[in-house]
Amino acid sequence: MSLTASDAPCVSEPRSHITLPAAQAAVTAAVAAAAEQGLRINVAVVDGGGALVAFARMTGAFLHSIDIAIDKARTSASFGFPTAQWGELLAGDEPLRLGLATRPGLVIFGGGLPMREEGEVIGGIGVSGGSAAQDEACARAGLHAIGLQ
Repeated sequence: MSLTASDAPCVSEPRSHITLPAAQAAVTAAVAAAAEQGLRINVAVVDGGGALVAFARMTGAFLHSIDIAIDKARTSASFGFPTAQWGELLAGDEPLRLGLATRPGLVIFGGGLPMREEGEVIGGIGVSGGSAAQDEACARAGLHAIGLQ
């Protein structure tokens, strides 16, 4: 038995991603929030597949925080929850926590938030340069600026 084109199963599905203007607006808002606190941050926005869409490095922000911001954005987009949530998920499982902490590109501390629209992950935002709480607050400012939570 052979399948005709109309019988063939669908092999892909549509997926929404953050737009460049929205990603740039989120980055701008995160930078403004950092400036209000006297912080110097790196901020990254990735699409739902983890590809970098927008990035900014404030003058004087730590160089190593560039990759950390990008990794926070990718981690939150990939798993669909804030990077800060890893702490509670890994509580009491030291071998797993240590194992995951050594995975390249996986961040298990605060500062990365998923970007959701109508329940679908369309991207992630990651901030690095302050404390985990400060980074998350700046990331949240980016989300709010574009109407996301």
